[in-house]
Amino acid sequence: MSYTFLDLAVEVIKMQNKPMSVYEIWNKAVEHDLHKKLPKYGKTPEQTLGARIYVSIKQGGDDNPFIQFSKRPALFFLKELTVPSTPVPEPVTEEKPSYKERDLHKILSSYVFSDSHFKSYTKTIYHEVSNKKKKGKNEWLHPDIVGIRYPFDDFCEDTRHLMNAMAHSKCKIFSFELKRSIDFSTLREYFFQAVSNSSWANEGYLVALKYDQDPDFMDELRRLNSAFGIGFIKLNIEDYTQSEILLSAKENELDWNTIDRLCEENPDFKAFINTITSDLVVDKMRNSNDFDTVFSTDEEFQVYVKEKHIG
Repeated sequence: MSYTFLDLAVEVIKMQNKPMSVYEIWNKAVEHDLHKKLPKYGKTPEQTLGARIYVSIKQGGDDNPFIQFSKRPALFFLKELTVPSTPVPEPVTEEKPSYKERDLHKILSSYVFSDSHFKSYTKTIYHEVSNKKKKGKNEWLHPDIVGIRYPFDDFCEDTRHLMNAMAHSKCKIFSFELKRSIDFSTLREYFFQAVSNSSWANEGYLVALKYDQDPDFMDELRRLNSAFGIGFIKLNIEDYTQSEILLSAKENELDWNTIDRLCEENPDFKAFINTITSDLVVDKMRNSNDFDTVFSTDEEFQVYVKEKHIG
């Protein structure tokens, strides 16, 4: 019988002798090369690992070796081991990462620039440069990053001229709300923040480097996605090109009223819109310096991640 995700989880928890999250289990497995025993583990092994453990627990019976030690955060332990007497063996809050949320911007920008769905040039929107008005008026108004997909590489010049003559643009504008991590305690707040500041675009996304592996969390995220149309992207810190859309965004018509307000409130967004307009007039992208920079080599990406202590 081949080595399974459940075998891996049992081996790691025995080794550590403490309740663990699926992230902790997988990271320890990689640290000790146990993942290499698996026949395959795919692009999202933590998600697969979590699903396997939950199914085993729900099915129950003597064949299930696991118990769920806690729900917030989701920690797992083994029946055969002595459960610690304290409710939580260690402080359950994860160590606050040293990197800043904006350190992830270049990673997201590089992903959407290289990915075939987006093929987009992006611009960071700095909230702090917005007009200072009545407190709360501009809360959840600004997205973190906006992106534009031009038709220049998708259609030949003759086709673009016809499209312009028929007032039919194939540009697509994206909006992204970016977070370092999301769990049940922050899901609804972050999701509705994305609804508020990204629904005006053709496609709006909530993006995270880490997220809760609890299947109930994913069920709630799918429900919100279905109801409000905001997509979800998982960033990959090992290889940004392997980041992926876990839930697709609903495609919308642009909300011109919100675009107009954003132009009035934020000079970064106004510059982004003016750049798009100018490029479309001359039917080409004039200057890539109008947009955020992206990684040119894998080595540059790896150095950046190490220098920013992102992990």
